[in-house]
Amino acid sequence: MKLKSPWLVDPHTKVRLHDFETSAKGGLEHGPGSDALLEKNGKALAKLQEVLYAGQQHSVLIVLQGMDTAGKDGTISHIFSGINPQGCEVASFKVPTPLEARHDFLWRCHAAAPARGVITIFNRSHYEDVLSPRVHKLMSAKQVNEHLEQINNFESMLYENGTLILKFFLNISKEEQKSRLQDRLDDPDKHWKFSEADLKERSFWSDYQDAYEEILSQTSRKHAPWFVIPSDHKWYRNVTISGILVEALSTLKLTYPKPTVDVTKIKL
Repeated sequence: MKLKSPWLVDPHTKVRLHDFETSAKGGLEHGPGSDALLEKNGKALAKLQEVLYAGQQHSVLIVLQGMDTAGKDGTISHIFSGINPQGCEVASFKVPTPLEARHDFLWRCHAAAPARGVITIFNRSHYEDVLSPRVHKLMSAKQVNEHLEQINNFESMLYENGTLILKFFLNISKEEQKSRLQDRLDDPDKHWKFSEADLKERSFWSDYQDAYEEILSQTSRKHAPWFVIPSDHKWYRNVTISGILVEALSTLKLTYPKPTVDVTKIKL
């Protein structure tokens, strides 16, 4: 899969997040032009998803990761609103349940992996089982490396069984996160989104950036690439991700299944 994007993390490269802009607009401005582009991408994505669902030749796994308030929920609602819900699923991974904790850390994620014909979005993912433990020093460096290699093997196995994998890190600045947290405090309709845990984790900002740099460096592969998406501007985030999705699904050369009857001989 050959994709061209300034936000693509080339395999086996050392990532420094300060090299990636959080407020980039890609030469675009928010307005009728960007809205039209998002609408165009949405229609193309809906068509591709229809053929994917009908043909059941491939599956698609989309991984969304980012700091609190980065916009994972907003990305899903804005980009996938035109998708047939029969062929799209969302899985979110929080603190493991007692049953999940008794299994290997990839067990619950493998169970949620997409079937052929389905797009599955991981709103947070198997990377959470490395990210937070690394930040809070609950795992040794050796364990982190072992888990990341196991993730590489897991994603390779999915790819070899027909799954297209696209991973997006929604890259926001610390200042933008502060603004969004304040917005949740100021707007009564957003109070439900606010958690004291958000403030606690914000104090580990630098540690999370280091952890993400390690994840991006070690797990971006040709068959399972990471994209570091500028996400301070929500509209540009949506336009960019939707464009990458359309380009990537187009490489699959999807086809409708052959009819089971000779439709030319049927008269109603």
